[in-house]
Formats: sequence, structure tokens, C-alpha cells
Amino acid sequence: MATITIDGIRLEVQDNKSVLDCALEAGIYIPHLCHHPDLSEHGSCRLCIVDVEGEENVVASCILRAKEGLNIRTNSERIGKLRNLALELLLAGHPEDCSTCPKYGNCELQTLIQYMGATNSRMRARIKGFKSEERNPLFIHDMNRCVLCGRCVRACGELREVSVLQYNKKELETYVGTVHDKLLKDADCRFCGACAEVCPTGTIRDKTQLLSSSSSKEEALVPCRAQCPAHTDVPRYIRYVKEGKFSEAAAVIREKAPFPMVLGYICNHLCELHCRRKEVNDALSIRNIKRYAAENDYGKIWNEKGKQLPSTGKKVAVVGAGPAGLTAAYYLRKQGHEVTIKEALPKAGGMLQYGIPSYRLPREVVEKETSVIFDTGVKLETDAKVGKPEELLKEGYDAVLVAIGTHKGVKLPLEGNELPGVIINTDFLRAASMGKETGIGKKVVVLGGGNVAFDCARTAKRLGAEEVHLACLEAREKMLSDREEIHQGEEEGVKLHSGRAFEKITGTDRVTGVTFSEIESFTFDENRRAIIAKKENSEYTVEADTVIFAVGQRPDILETAGIELGRGNTVAVGEGNLATKVSGIFAAGDVVYGTNSVIKAIASGRDAASEIDKFLGGDGDISEVLAPKEAPNSCIGKIEGFGYKQRKESKVAEASDRLNSFSLINFGICDEDICGESERCLQCDLRLQISPPRLWGDYSSEDKGAE
Repeated sequence: MATITIDGIRLEVQDNKSVLDCALEAGIYIPHLCHHPDLSEHGSCRLCIVDVEGEENVVASCILRAKEGLNIRTNSERIGKLRNLALELLLAGHPEDCSTCPKYGNCELQTLIQYMGATNSRMRARIKGFKSEERNPLFIHDMNRCVLCGRCVRACGELREVSVLQYNKKELETYVGTVHDKLLKDADCRFCGACAEVCPTGTIRDKTQLLSSSSSKEEALVPCRAQCPAHTDVPRYIRYVKEGKFSEAAAVIREKAPFPMVLGYICNHLCELHCRRKEVNDALSIRNIKRYAAENDYGKIWNEKGKQLPSTGKKVAVVGAGPAGLTAAYYLRKQGHEVTIKEALPKAGGMLQYGIPSYRLPREVVEKETSVIFDTGVKLETDAKVGKPEELLKEGYDAVLVAIGTHKGVKLPLEGNELPGVIINTDFLRAASMGKETGIGKKVVVLGGGNVAFDCARTAKRLGAEEVHLACLEAREKMLSDREEIHQGEEEGVKLHSGRAFEKITGTDRVTGVTFSEIESFTFDENRRAIIAKKENSEYTVEADTVIFAVGQRPDILETAGIELGRGNTVAVGEGNLATKVSGIFAAGDVVYGTNSVIKAIASGRDAASEIDKFLGGDGDISEVLAPKEAPNSCIGKIEGFGYKQRKESKVAEASDRLNSFSLINFGICDEDICGESERCLQCDLRLQISPPRLWGDYSSEDKGAE
């Protein structure tokens, strides 16, 4: 340690530490621009100069090292003039369009101008004449704004060890660029964003202004984590997979969701839809990476660290053993409550068990992951339909959660919809899952364009239907189903009729066909009612002996249940607390917001567990730390051809082999590809670890030193 004096203030500081850092940490503001707390010192801006007792010339405080007895003055008339001159020289080559600059209000140079009161009026302005480079994905490079602070070059080299940025010259101007001014992709950039994060002027900046929207910086920078309903830490578990630490990766997933393998098979992967890698070439195959981690997890990491609080003596009944109910039960049990699930069907799982076909989600996967729930002590009562949840309160339960999903299919009011041969999606898929007679014939028409419609169509093919047609209102490019569902369905022989209006179901004693019209345009009004314009004389009929309605589902609950119902027969709950108007009764999952994804149901189940725990006197904190707390290595290094690395696709069985049974058809990413796919991650979250600069406005007036 060393004792130094800054503006008359004696400080005990670390020997050989930067004097600028010593001053800033002590609350003494010294103007600076090229300095950044995470980077080596550059000393180029000359704004942080100070007087040192015994030294004739001023010294840049960023490169001045603390030693015993050092006496420093941060302000004087000479220092003020020299600082103003340094800033004026920077401003002479900098555009004056502050109010129109994308960095306006968040620019370090702008705050310095305000603090020092400097202008470029004494200097002859010069136009650098660089063309703003906007061809790169994610980032804009506008070297007209560059003040050569060097932060971006140091961040690229020191923080990331990628080193694709360097100083180049164009005639008399020095600027930051790549070797031979290559595009970032061709220079093997990792697109980590460190350069944009440390840039003080907006010279290198994100193409989308991150803070111009309602999203937080973290949400905008790490959209995979933000857009996941459960906020699973995607970058963290992908890093573990890259390192071959699959149990650790699975533990990260389990911190937010108790069904990592199920999600690895059928998650709607919103994370991928928002992945920033897709701006470079293709989004990361996040769902397949999750699946690989779960399938190669031996449970040693998370099993040893699971939370289990002492018994509270409180009893909770969960109505429905789908993803939402199972998730809530799992976390409520861990909070110490006694939990009993009442399920109307013979097995737990909800739509995982009775809706999603086994060729997409093997039932042994469902059994394996639901068993983890019951291993905690959650009790399950099957074939136990609950008509009035309030009666459970009278039976001695302290709280009830309604999580019955949306198991009741919907028929459209079409002529002929009551004919024999008309089937509802949920009834059909449940019967198929249970090995019961489904009632389909040889020629099937499925009405609907979502994933459930394709589940019905592809299941019908596997049950022996010779001809299967699928029709929907939406044009092909606007269909709600996953692209892979459409592609695989057509490979299996499903005939698609997109952009069709349903006119009527034909037949007298039973179904003989469906009449359609071609749609010219299809929109919704403000009340979500369909406005359809049909092509004239475009009617045609498709012969069929079976029609399956797959146009939506709703909760199977009656008004006599004793709780308030909302639109679409959903259960009405309070905003933000999932509580019904009946004290002690809560609701979660699809029964609240309508048919949606498994991951959203899991997130809703977590929220319900937290709210019920608080209702029962707990703190509502259901969080768990299951994976090791390890700081990621920020030195990601250069990878040749990184921007061109192609997405690794999963291995899918040939169409000719898929129709013979309900065996699994998608085998995920193979062993030799998983490392390469996880390596494609941009590791966007590393940017959040870069220290934000402290601007002069962050210091109190008495801390800013004499002016």
C-alpha cells in the first residue's frame, strides 16, 4: 500500500495502481476518454493530465502509477488550458450533429463537452470523409465519429483475444478497421459486441439502438434468455455443452425448468427466433443443444444441490398434471408444502402424455421427467376429475391451483359439422395416444394450420389413412405451424391446401367431403374477427370420410365450477398474481391464457408456485442454484471462418421409414456435431460483464475536484 495526496486529500491506495483509478475510486473526478476500467491504459486523449509535485510537465494520470508520497493536483489554469486544447483537437475532426446522433444522450464525449465547456471554434474543422460501413451484421462502423481512443482495438485484443480490429491509414487520416478493410465476417470477427460496448462515441454501435425501445439493455443484448418465458440462462448452458460438461448444462436448465429433455424435443424455441446469430447467418440450434445436454445428463450435479425446505404443515391441491401443474407442484413441495395432484386422466403429463404424438415426444421421456416431480414427495391421484375446486378447500387444503390446460377441442359452425365422421382434435389425439379406436376412415381432411393440425394429419397417416388433406385459412408463409412440421408432413404424404375458406362439410348420413374456396385476402378486425375475401368461382370439394377439426382448444370447465371464467372459457385471475376471486384458489397455464407452449406453461407454473407460497406465509422465493457458479472465460479467441459456420441440423428418419410406426423420427444433433454447433454461439451475455464507464454526472459536485 502507498499513501498519496490528491487535491489535498490523503489516500491509502494500492502501490503501483493507476492514479486515475485511485482518484475515481475515491470519488475525485478527473476527465478522461481513452481510459476504460477493464482495459490497459492508452494515454492518448490527454484529458486526464495532472500536475505532480516535483515534475515540470503535466502527466497523464492513467499511466501515472501510485507510489509513496506522491502529491497530485488535478486542476490548475495550465491543466485547464491543455485539457481544453486536447478536447478541441478531438472535436475538430468530429461531426457536430449531436442532436441527430444515435448515441445522443448516452455519449461519453458529449458529457465531457458539457463538463469542460469546450468547443471547436478555435480549430479548423476537417471532414474525414469516411463512408459509414453498414454491410456488417449487427454493427455499424462510422469512422467519422472516431476519436482514436483505442478502446475498441484493446477490447477486441485484450478482453476477447480475437484481435480483428487494428489502426489503418487513409491518406492523412488514421482510423480503426480490419486487415485490408475486410468485412467483419471475412475477418473472423466473433460478433461479441465488446467493441460497441466500450466505444464512447457511437463510432461502432449496434444497428438497433438497444435502449431506444422499452426493453432493458440485458433483454436487448441477450434476447435468447429474455424471450424464453422461463428465462433459462441459454448462453450459460451452451458454454457448458461446448466444454463437454453436460450435467452442468442440464443443471443450468433445471434451475428454471424441471423438464429439460421434454423441452429438448418439443419446445417452440422462441430463443432461436430471437437469436442474434441469425443476423450473421443462421440462428443457433438451441433446442437441439438443450436436448443433447439433457440426454447426456447423469443427474449428479443438480441432484446434490436441490432445495428442500422443512415441512410447513400447509396442504396444496393441484388440479391437473400437465406441465403447469407439475411444475407448480414441484416447487411448492420444495418450499415445504404437502402437495397432491388430482388428474382426470390415467397418467400424469397432460398434453405431453395425451396430445403430442410419441413420434415427436417418446412417452418414456415424459415418464422419466415426471418421475423427478414425484420423487420429491408430490402425491398423484389419477382418474380424479375435479368439478368444483372450492370443495377442495372444504376438504382441508389450504390452497388450490387449477391447471387443467385446454383439453376440449372446438368445432367451427360449419354446415355438416354434426355428421358422423366429424372428429375433434383433442379426442382424436388422446384416443391415439391411449391405443384406443379413433374412428377415422381412409380419406381424412384436417381443418387447421397449427402444429396440432399437423399432429392430427401425421397421426392419421400412421394409423393407416390412405389419403390425408390439411386445409387452413392462412397462406403457406403465414401458417402457425413450425416449418419443419409442414415440410415433414408433406414428405409423409399430407396434401396441403393453404389459403382456403371452409364452406361446408358434405354428406347426408355421414361425411362425404369438404367444400373449400380459395382466399384472396385474409385479415382480422380490431375484435379479432376474420375478414375473408374469396376468389370468385373457386369452390371445390375434397372427398373424405373423416373430418378432424384442429382449429383450437379451450379449457374443459363449466360455469358451475364456482370460479369466474373469462374469454374462451379460460379462468379469470388477477393481474400479476394468478389468484382467482375465490380466496385460496389460483390458476396457471393454458387454462388462464389459452393454448400455448410447454415452456410458457412451465413459466406460469413457477409463477403460481411463488404466489401460492406467499399466500401460505412463505417468501415466494423458489429460486435454486443447481449448477456451479463459474465465471466464464471472456477470452473467446479467434476462430477461422466463424461467421460462415453452418448450423448443424438434427438427423431425421427417412419419410418412407416414418410412417410404419410411432417411433421417434428426430434423433437430434449427433455427437460429432454438437461441439461445432455450440461453438457458433456469439456469447452475447459476455458483453454485460464489461464495466460501464462512470461519467462526471455520476459524481457528487463536491467529488468532482476544483474546477
